[in-house]
Amino acid sequence: KEEEAANCATNGVDWYEFEVAYDGITVVTSKENTWVSCLTVDQLKQLWQKENPATTWADLNSEWPADTINLYGPGTDSGTFDFFVETILGEADIREDFNPSEDDNVLVSGVGGDVNALGYFGLAYYEANTDTLNAVGVDNNTDECVTPSQDSVRDGSYAPLSRPLFVYVGADALKRPEVQEFVRFYLENAAELAPEVGYVASPDEVYAADMKAFEDDAAGTGTPDSQQVMATPAS
Repeated sequence: KEEEAANCATNGVDWYEFEVAYDGITVVTSKENTWVSCLTVDQLKQLWQKENPATTWADLNSEWPADTINLYGPGTDSGTFDFFVETILGEADIREDFNPSEDDNVLVSGVGGDVNALGYFGLAYYEANTDTLNAVGVDNNTDECVTPSQDSVRDGSYAPLSRPLFVYVGADALKRPEVQEFVRFYLENAAELAPEVGYVASPDEVYAADMKAFEDDAAGTGTPDSQQVMATPAS
């Protein structure tokens, strides 16, 4: 964030940025749910907000059942939780009467076994459980519903619930051989490991560019990304 970059600059901290994956938060329902195929961002906010939330399907759409919706989501310590709340709710508080778990497999079981359940987690966990779950498309208030997929997450069309993920390394730290080996391992294996933790691998060309930049940085011939950011006027 701009304020974080400014804070680093104030304290004389230079850093390098490497893209390692994409996060595509997937809204899911039970396979038995036959009425929900798409939700707008406004409907998601109405469903998850603390103040006067929707509690039944009919609250979201009068043509849907009047049954109570049972919500599942990551615990409050999760980065996925933070991103979802920030993106969908903005400044509003999230309701507290949902079923939280830090274990995505628990969320999969909870939603998959309840026709009136709805939850969210990384795309890879949905893709591994398509026999029990439906992915809900998201309409970013544009009258176009986009279903989450590897491609729609990578190209950003699955908005606003997709984002690139980065690793940041301090310039001083990158002078240490053990840090260099760790970053090199990270970049060489991120494409394979990202799906195992619920993320989407970046394109091959991104990892190739990352690796080239890293080798230049490790050799001392690269320019810290922090210096490039601070040299770019804020939009």
